[in-house]
Amino acid sequence: MTRPFEVGVVVRDLELMERFYCDVIGCRAERRSRVPESVGGPAGLGGELVVVWLRVPSGGCVKLILPRSAPVSAPAETLPAGRPGLSYLTFHLDDMDPVVAALPTAGARPLSDPPVVRAHGRRISFWADPEGNAVELVDERGHDPVPGHSN
Repeated sequence: MTRPFEVGVVVRDLELMERFYCDVIGCRAERRSRVPESVGGPAGLGGELVVVWLRVPSGGCVKLILPRSAPVSAPAETLPAGRPGLSYLTFHLDDMDPVVAALPTAGARPLSDPPVVRAHGRRISFWADPEGNAVELVDERGHDPVPGHSN
């Protein structure tokens, strides 16, 4: 491989999703462009596209894809993680607490109760983003913060 991994997410509301992944998750918008129907059509993405490349701080890229010529239908609900195909995006964080605190006001909803669980010495949290895509947050620290102390 010559570059970090990229993943494409087809969205209904490009601005909402860009704000969510940048302001809450911590990605950085790198570029925006139109992709002609001659590329988007054969790729099965509905013709002309608008694509925003979001750089993940640790490397890699999330591409938000808005089809221009065919509306994106809304899923009935968050798709189950156990189905075939892409299940969720994982973001590794030094401190998930500020992100988890910001998610509900950004339109995300927790996919478990409690929203943060321990597994294999780590803290893990699964959320549905504002359009229902599953997002996993992983905090390698594996311990709860001490009240009144910053990490």
